[in-house]
Amino acid sequence: MIVKAVVPVDKRKCKVFLEGDFAFVLYKSEAARFHIEEGNDLPAKTYEMIEEEILLKRARDRALYLLQSQGRTQAEMIKKLKDDGYSQSVTERVLSFLQEYHFIDDNAYTENYIHVNKGRKSKRQITYELQQKGVDRDQIRQMLEENPVDEEETVRALLKKKTGGRIPEDKKEIQKLAAFLGRKGFSFEVNQSSFEGCGRLLKKTRLSFVYVVGTTGK
Repeated sequence: MIVKAVVPVDKRKCKVFLEGDFAFVLYKSEAARFHIEEGNDLPAKTYEMIEEEILLKRARDRALYLLQSQGRTQAEMIKKLKDDGYSQSVTERVLSFLQEYHFIDDNAYTENYIHVNKGRKSKRQITYELQQKGVDRDQIRQMLEENPVDEEETVRALLKKKTGGRIPEDKKEIQKLAAFLGRKGFSFEVNQSSFEGCGRLLKKTRLSFVYVVGTTGK
């Protein structure tokens, strides 16, 4: 393989391109050690040595470091390693290691995410956020079935926190509350049921709420 380019990343690192395609990132001292210069030939055995002795270990250490601060989904870890310049083959091997030792488990991550957020977020919001993290929608749906979210109870808790336990009687305030719940992904039916379940709205206020949510919460 011919080294087509060696591009500095910063004072210490460089990107190496082989046959015109990006291959990996090395420290400049490592590139010098393997005589990686533009126009030079990089033998297959040397490439394999670089991948095995340097890149694989470095990518694994990087992944474990990232997991120290917070859990990650498979898709998030793939993106992190790709952004750090690791090849698909190295990334796949690191993921295999992480999954084998249960450092990454999308089912466990999803279940924990639901458990942590079900008291303050709607099923719709939880689903959206997990999809943004790369979790499959069917996988999310299954985990939500196994870990039910009581949306009415969540809305009651949010309303109590938002109003300080007061009975919201002003139409504008009710409208703001309805919009607040709508932004969090709660449906009109859940909003209405939760308001009624709280027993905090007078008959006149309830009529106003039904009108307001019916026009703003859809």
